[in-house]
Amino acid sequence: MSDRIVMRTGESLVAGGPPFTAAEPEVVIGELDGPVGTALATLTGDQSAGHSKVFAILNTDVQVRPVTLMVSKVTVKSSAYTNILMGTVQAAIANGVLDAVRAGDIPKEKANDLGIICSVWLNPGAATEKNLDHKALFEIHRKATTQAIHKAMNNEPSIDWLLEHQEEITHKYYQRGLDGEL
Repeated sequence: MSDRIVMRTGESLVAGGPPFTAAEPEVVIGELDGPVGTALATLTGDQSAGHSKVFAILNTDVQVRPVTLMVSKVTVKSSAYTNILMGTVQAAIANGVLDAVRAGDIPKEKANDLGIICSVWLNPGAATEKNLDHKALFEIHRKATTQAIHKAMNNEPSIDWLLEHQEEITHKYYQRGLDGEL
């Protein structure tokens, strides 16, 4: 794939696991010498209390390629939450990125030319759950990251699919009337 990847977007929701393990990443992917690279550099330098931005790493000192910046959707208020986000979830996202390269969704030859911004949602209840299943949390966030990247790189869902199915789909959290009617 030699075509430029200016900007692609994708999202995924993986739920149904143990309490507080659901994942809902949103990704923006593009060339580092384009708007995604500019946004990535700007976000990295624009740290704010409760919304730190960090690179996805497999372990300390082992950053993944394409470079992936994690941005929390939730205001981080405790060290317990930070430890889960910057531990289990960070490693899961890093592994999900590599899974996407291995699957061919991200061309291996472009791994040093692309950047990913991953907006991360970690349920705040994870910080206080005494029996948090870290293995399930890791696997669910890994899968969701890989799925979001796949969707982004394949422009899914397509506009044709969206137009065909628009009236069949109701947002899970859409507020219905008291009678349950839309």
